[in-house]
Amino acid sequence: MNTLELLGHPVRLRVVHAMRGGRLLTTSELCERIPDVSKATLYRHIDLLAGGGVLEVADERRVRGAVERRYRLRQEQAVIDADTLSREDYRRGFAIAMATLLAEFNAYLDREEADPAADLVGFRQHAVWLSPDELLELIGDLRAAIAPRLANQATSGRARYLLSPVLFPAETSSADD
Repeated sequence: MNTLELLGHPVRLRVVHAMRGGRLLTTSELCERIPDVSKATLYRHIDLLAGGGVLEVADERRVRGAVERRYRLRQEQAVIDADTLSREDYRRGFAIAMATLLAEFNAYLDREEADPAADLVGFRQHAVWLSPDELLELIGDLRAAIAPRLANQATSGRARYLLSPVLFPAETSSADD
């Protein structure tokens, strides 16, 4: 299974999101973090991610006669090479990303303690006109703001947020320039 196929499923993508930040989690802990997905389904997808090298067993211990495994995300394996994608791959990948985002957002709203205003939930769409140089500058600015935070580890003082920037040309260049 190639990386797009492996990561190209909303449940598997949600597992990857949950594992980020250096977390070591058991399957049971992942079930607690993704409660809207059945345990059997989650176990199956974790097995696929482990078999595909995206997750690795960090340690094992015996619990009531069974072996409990804690998994770690192999960050370098959880990347899709955009240079190898076809238009259909982009279409499929975008649909999966949006389905995952919707599932994560619904799971958030389904929590009893969810308070979108207090949690500073936000989503916006802006149409901006950019030259090729301005586009590259914007992308650089966004990367500079986001990239250092991707290395943050999960701690008791931090909450996990899902940030999903989407950028694409909404129309071709205007001849009126």
